[in-house]
Parts: sequence; structure tokens; C-alpha cells
Amino acid sequence: MIKKGIILAGGIGSRMSPLTKAVNKHLLPIYDKPVFFYPLSVLMLSGIKDILIVVNKGEQHQFKKILPNGKNLGIKITYLEQKNPNGLPDAFLIGEKFIGNENIALILGDNFFYAQSLTKKLRECVKLNKGAAVILHPVKNPSSYGIATVNKKNKIIKIVEKPKKTFSNLAVTGLYFFDNRVVNYSKKLKPSKRNELEIVDLINKYKSNNKLTAHFLGRGGAWLDTGSIKDFYNTSAFVSAIENRQGLKIACLEEIALNNKWINKKNIEMAIKFYGKCNYSQYLSTLTKKSFK
Repeated sequence: MIKKGIILAGGIGSRMSPLTKAVNKHLLPIYDKPVFFYPLSVLMLSGIKDILIVVNKGEQHQFKKILPNGKNLGIKITYLEQKNPNGLPDAFLIGEKFIGNENIALILGDNFFYAQSLTKKLRECVKLNKGAAVILHPVKNPSSYGIATVNKKNKIIKIVEKPKKTFSNLAVTGLYFFDNRVVNYSKKLKPSKRNELEIVDLINKYKSNNKLTAHFLGRGGAWLDTGSIKDFYNTSAFVSAIENRQGLKIACLEEIALNNKWINKKNIEMAIKFYGKCNYSQYLSTLTKKSFK
């Protein structure tokens, strides 16, 4: 069972420069919420309450202005700094003490997930006891992603990073589930030509030991990487359209915490006061009336 999660919210955000010269990309708005609210909501939907957020050196205070420690959501938030962007597996080295003897989930701070059965899928993934699990989703441009080839039994037989030619279009999304061996495996990884530790190399260690499982987001689900300007605004437009059509909010942290019974009416009222007069607070107000009749 996985009870802890890491959000990797560091990096320089070069694809979104010059915006990211002044602001960490994970603090930029996707519609009416910061980018990092969306991956945080994914971990919360999975039932994970103990979360580490890895940020760039000197940027903790920016995140803590919005989310100091997670007590307002009934969860625990810890912050640690990454000195340099050394690749995704570096998160497990930075968070070694946080992980301890537990299994761990990792989600990239700029990844967006949406699906009708997302919560059910996540609850399945966190049941992992041994090995590793990844979520696959089809993409139009496989050469831009880590691509998995699966057999008829949906077992991963090969993963290639940004292949020039491939018969598969199943991308490995930025959400991963690992047993506790991930720390030792990460320590043994050698830097790639980019001088970074590669997540594909880490996943392949589990695959070579026949300990890798594939899950699928499902048809109609959406997975978006908000790390480029185009995808950033496409994601914002997607969230805007869904929320305005349905009258529901995606990644409303307080709503998820309330549904999980981690917080109560008093916490919602405090959140409304903290956010001030805004659409987000108005939604929380209607949520309170619906939930506490």
C-alpha cells in the first residue's frame, strides 16, 4: 500500500520562458488555480495524505504562501529544495528520509489528469505492495515522450525515450508508483548523455525484474503536460470549459478533503476567508451549503 507521495515542482521551466524567469511555472495559473494544485489533487484523490513537494532552491516561501503545511486540508505537506535539476529520480534521493521504509508515488508538478473513473483507477494503483506501476495514455506525437510497447496481455515489453520510429503510441505519463526499492535503484543509476538521472532507466530496472505493471487512463480521459506555452493554455481552456459547463471544479483541494472526511465545515469557512472574494471562494460557499444541510 502506498501512503506517501512526492510532487516534483522544481526545474527552470525553460519551455515557458520568459514567464518562468520570474515565477516558478508550478505557481502559474491553470484557469483559476496554481498548476501544482492539479497534481496535488491527484495524490489526494488516491487517498495519500503525507506529501513531499520538491521545489527549487530558495522558492519554498512562495509555495508556503498558498499552502503552508497542509493542516487546512487535513493532510501533511513537507517541502524540500532541489539544488539543481538532476532528473526525475533525483526526487527519491532528496526525499530518502521522507520515504523511509514506505512505498511511494511520484507525480510531476506540471502534469494534468482528468477522467471519469480517475479516483477508482488511483485507488487501484496505490494498493501496490511490490514492484512498480505506471499509467499509459495514447498520444499523437510519440517522438516527444517515453513510449511503452505492450503485448496482447497489456504487459510492457519495451520502453523507449522519445523514439524516432515506433509502432506504439502509448506514452508513460508523469505519475508513477514504486515500492521501497526505488531509493536504492535510484542511487545506482548513472547520468545519461544529458547528465541527468532518467526515469525510463529506473522503470526499466523494474521491468527487467518482471516487476512492472501497466495501468491505463482509459478512453475519454485526458493527460496533459502543461510545461509548454501551447499545452499550458490548452489545459487552462479545457478546465474552463469543463467547469463552466458542469458547474463543478477540477482540483478543488478543499472539496476532495471534505469528501474524504479529512476536514469539516469550519475548515471550509476558514478557506473562504483565506482566499478572499473570488470565484473559488464562491464555489466553496455553495459546496458548504450542499454538504451541510
